[in-house]
Amino acid sequence: MNKGIAVVTGASSGFGLLTTIELAKRNFHVIATMRNLEKGETLLQLGKQNGVEKQISLLELDVTSESSINHFKNYINELGSVDVLINNAGFAGAGFVEEIPLDEYRKQFETNFFGLIAVTQACLPFMREKQKGKIINISSISGRVGFPGISPYVASKHAVEGFSECLRLEMKPFGVEVILIEPGSYKTNIWSTGKQVTEKSLNPNSPYFTYMRKIEEQLEKGEHNFGNPLDVANRIVQLAEEEKTSLRHPIGKGIKTAIFMKNLIPWRMWEKLFFKKLG
Repeated sequence: MNKGIAVVTGASSGFGLLTTIELAKRNFHVIATMRNLEKGETLLQLGKQNGVEKQISLLELDVTSESSINHFKNYINELGSVDVLINNAGFAGAGFVEEIPLDEYRKQFETNFFGLIAVTQACLPFMREKQKGKIINISSISGRVGFPGISPYVASKHAVEGFSECLRLEMKPFGVEVILIEPGSYKTNIWSTGKQVTEKSLNPNSPYFTYMRKIEEQLEKGEHNFGNPLDVANRIVQLAEEEKTSLRHPIGKGIKTAIFMKNLIPWRMWEKLFFKKLG
């Protein structure tokens, strides 16, 4: 039995790709959106391997483009329904604040925050009228815990967290559930092809270069602990199917402990522990 229509943004790779497949396997019809449809070939092949290619429709969508958003609105108006929205499109802006041009912060927010709002606004009328729906926003541990060298990304995810709190309280009386997924470090492309480090912070003459290298070395040391992104995809689908849900869902090794500790101990102690770990 068809469980309804699910929209997934940023579906060409990572969590978006895997979530699309898992939703299709559970009998959702998935509108898999991405900026470049040529990148959808991997998704279609994986859909074919799993026997769910007929459950997946590709749609070109640039969440930062007004004309693209309008095309998306027209598309779903023709469909007449959206039951689940997975706001996954995003990238990670990196570098040190002093060296990051303001335009790079703007670009980060255009995708990770304003783009998410635009897609959400397009889908809300259908859910409100139906008095039912799920909006699942892919946040991050970075939406709860700051980290040096990735302030554009961290700031955008903090914004998503606050926005989602407001939206949940607005939509709850209309039967629409708003949910945050807060993954830790997973084996996706967000920290490789999805990471955009500002040019100055990559320069060996930068006053922050040594600090940046220490952070990167620490991340590299922890790569063996990175989780399987399929676990996140399965959790997203589980939440899409549940009747009642809570707002926040941290996932990943040590993530719940990190959030608990940050909220429990004084900031001075938190700083001390951070720098001790950094070495």
